[in-house]
Amino acid sequence: MRRDLPSIPAEAFRVGMRRLAAGVTIVTAMHDGARNGLTATAVTSLSADPPQVLVCVNRTATAHDLIHRGAALCVNILAQEHRDLAARFAGMDGVHGPERFDIGTWTTLVTGSPVLSDAIAAFDCVVDEAVDSATHTIFIGRVVGISAREDGRPLVYEAGRFGTFSATPERRPRTGGVRASSTRRRGSRR
Repeated sequence: MRRDLPSIPAEAFRVGMRRLAAGVTIVTAMHDGARNGLTATAVTSLSADPPQVLVCVNRTATAHDLIHRGAALCVNILAQEHRDLAARFAGMDGVHGPERFDIGTWTTLVTGSPVLSDAIAAFDCVVDEAVDSATHTIFIGRVVGISAREDGRPLVYEAGRFGTFSATPERRPRTGGVRASSTRRRGSRR
């Protein structure tokens, strides 16, 4: 490994990562009667057996310590109609802490972490492992409860904006009139 190579500047990294479109989630936690949450895009599936998710949370986020102490979290996958909720849990409207839950309908599954009742899917997790790396903690959550709906278009985030995913129609293979050769070399004459 080449650990001696210098990293790129943080700002250059941010510019590149802003181009990575990602699904938008609200990660929530409840511990000792306190609840909190944050908007997150650094969330992914880790394994199906056992079912696990990986959630990266900045250690300065107000919900970080609650997730860490409570050893539980819920990943709520947002639909396009949840833009206001995404902005609220990202702190974009100036509301912080438990007041963020004043909009939306919230319930619970197994761990007591808040579950958005109309989320596209919600993964209720116990935290099996927490790994600190640079500015973030990587939480590995084992899924102990799930709710999911059949409809809804996912909310995505890219280049500093919320948007929606629009599937491209499937391409059908072209037939007839196509000529291909793997033996012709570039620049060769026939």
